[in-house]
Amino acid sequence: MTSLSPGSADALLFDLGRVVLDIDFSRTIACWAGHAGCKPEAIVARYVRDEAYRLHETGKLSDEAYFDSLRSSLGIGLSDAQFLEGWNAVFTGEMPDIAELLPRAARHMPLYAFSNTNQPHVDYFSKEYADLLGHFRELYLSSSIGLRKPDAEAFDHVVAAIGVPAGRIVFFDDLAENVEGARARGLTAVHVTSPVDVRNALKALGI
Repeated sequence: MTSLSPGSADALLFDLGRVVLDIDFSRTIACWAGHAGCKPEAIVARYVRDEAYRLHETGKLSDEAYFDSLRSSLGIGLSDAQFLEGWNAVFTGEMPDIAELLPRAARHMPLYAFSNTNQPHVDYFSKEYADLLGHFRELYLSSSIGLRKPDAEAFDHVVAAIGVPAGRIVFFDDLAENVEGARARGLTAVHVTSPVDVRNALKALGI
C-alpha cells in the first residue's frame, strides 16, 4: 500500500481516462459497427492497440493515417468522419465525485495531468470538459510531448517539467503498469480502481 500523510506531497498528478474522465470503448465499437453494418463482436475480435496506435498517441502518425490503418486491420470501409465520430464517443462524462475533489485538492497544492492520448481526443475533451480540466496547472499529453506511460523517459520528462522531486509527487492512474512505471521513477503512485481510491488518498494527505 502507498504510504500517504499530511505534508508528504507538493504536487498531485492525475491520469485522465477512468480517473478524471469516464470512458467506455464499447461505445466506440458500437458506433463503428453501426456505420459498417456489422456486429460489434467482429470489430472487437480484430481491434488491437498496435504500433500505429502508439505512433498516433505520440503524435508521430496523422489522424488520417491512423484511420487508414484501421480500415485495413478492421476490414471496414468507414470514412474519416465516421471513424472520428466513434473515436470520440468513448467519452461518457466525468468520473463520480471528481468535480468535487479536484477543486478541493487544488486549494492545497498544484494539480497536473499526465495522459496517454491523441490529438482528436485532446480536441474533444479540451472543449467538452474545459471547466473540469481548468483545475490543472498543466496537461502533459503523450501526443504533445511525444512520450507515453509507462516509459521511464515519459515520467522523467513530466517530473522535470513540474519541477518537484519525484518523491514529492503523488500520481493517480487506473492502469497497474503505469502505477508500477511511476513508482520505478520515484513517484508515489496510487492505483485507482474507483473514485473512492482518489478520495481516500486525498484524505490521507489531509485534503
